[in-house]
Amino acid sequence: MHRAIIVLLSAAIYADPAGAQTTLGDGGRLLATGGVSQIEGAGGGGVAVWALITGYGSRDSYGVNAHYTHVALPDFEVRSAGAAAGVFDRVEVSYAHTWFDTNEAGASLGLGEDFTFEQDVIGVKVRLFGDAVYDQHTWVPQVSAGVQYKSTSEGDILRVIGAEDDADFDYYIAASKLFLRQNLLVNGAVRFTRGNQFGILGYGGDEEDGHTPQFEGGLAYLLRRDLVVGGDYRTRPDNLGFAEENDAYDIFVAWFPSKRLSLTAAYADLGDVALQGDQGGAYISLQAGF
Repeated sequence: MHRAIIVLLSAAIYADPAGAQTTLGDGGRLLATGGVSQIEGAGGGGVAVWALITGYGSRDSYGVNAHYTHVALPDFEVRSAGAAAGVFDRVEVSYAHTWFDTNEAGASLGLGEDFTFEQDVIGVKVRLFGDAVYDQHTWVPQVSAGVQYKSTSEGDILRVIGAEDDADFDYYIAASKLFLRQNLLVNGAVRFTRGNQFGILGYGGDEEDGHTPQFEGGLAYLLRRDLVVGGDYRTRPDNLGFAEENDAYDIFVAWFPSKRLSLTAAYADLGDVALQGDQGGAYISLQAGF
């Protein structure tokens, strides 16, 4: 589809351990190390991507999961559903479909009540080096690179509000370090993006049209083996002149009753969205897989 995706997939295939006996869903990784599904479908936290590969398959196996996420904001509603697969703990492929419902605010924006934007996100992530779990003897983190292709509906409306495109690529490099003795996971990433409101309001704009580097990352602390608390923070570009875009953050609790199921509850704040004031509300996400 695009040179960056081809390069990442080629790297993943080349990294496939020759002669390995693969076992579907061997569950060889530690509980919670696959993370949950972030809003764009990749393995990570609520709004931030992690370097960890989704699923629980070991280096000789595979892991697959599906997710559904619902974010209830004061004036809008966000829903996301999708699936992701991790292969050999080396490469991750993900897909997510997002619905952004304007609810009653759609009428005041001239779109009509309950007008809904929809977005598709296809992602590929490749672990480049390091192992967040096993490299406890070194400060070197697990590092991964990824690309997400995003396509949003209603291109004509997006251009009216100042967006340049209705489809584009995000590129990122992420690092994750797990401190087992401290029960602490530290994550950080740099994302190069043109997306407005994660791309839901198009890509590029009258204020800025190029890819700009943005930070995302956070902390996750294991209260016990199956219960994690933490938070994510994500900076975002401010491309559109008609409405200022703010940074986003979340504070979450994730419960992992087994490697097949996780439930995340959070408070997520997306800042001011489309001149409707601060948008912070409940975030619930269910993930199932192996």
